[in-house]
Amino acid sequence: MRPLARHTGRTVPLRRSNVDTDQIMPAEFCKRVTKSGFEDAVFHRWRSTPGFVLEEPGRAGATVLLAGPDFGTGSSREHAVWGLRDWGFVAVLSSRFGDIFRRNALKNRLLALALPEPAMDRLMTRSERDPSFEVTVDVAAGTVGADGDVWEFDLDERTRWLLLNGYDDIAVTLREAESIEAYETQRPYWLPSIRPDHPSVPRARTAQETT
Repeated sequence: MRPLARHTGRTVPLRRSNVDTDQIMPAEFCKRVTKSGFEDAVFHRWRSTPGFVLEEPGRAGATVLLAGPDFGTGSSREHAVWGLRDWGFVAVLSSRFGDIFRRNALKNRLLALALPEPAMDRLMTRSERDPSFEVTVDVAAGTVGADGDVWEFDLDERTRWLLLNGYDDIAVTLREAESIEAYETQRPYWLPSIRPDHPSVPRARTAQETT
């Protein structure tokens, strides 16, 4: 994955509170077996309503979603994060998030960042007035800036490190591939192993053995 240190993008104001994951990604779309291609399903029910903000022509290409409080509550469906990401959002700003949603978002490089409610109201008002309104999210500095205003957000240091280096949990593990391989070569034969040639790993039977 690419490092994510700083992002500037136009905004979409979604002035609705308590938006749960079923409203973000209706359950009928969670039957898909892929982890991408959910842009057609995100906010699917609302997008059929005339005037819904995501369908406004001036919001096309916006990459920062400004959400009301308690965004992403409800069931722990990662599809909600995938849908927002596939739509093109890089960041979602809100005063409060569902805990599981926020954790899923950050693991999928969707910046779910909490700002004080007065800050969110100010950003939302500006965005509603001007579809070209932009914000800048600085992961390294831990700030969101717009029109000269700057607000800080909390982000644990491990998550910040992963984003800045473009790592996910698998990539972090693979950084230790040589050490893992060296350890596996020294494991006693009677212990389980990930090495396919290790005596403890069941081998596939030949055709002659199965007859």
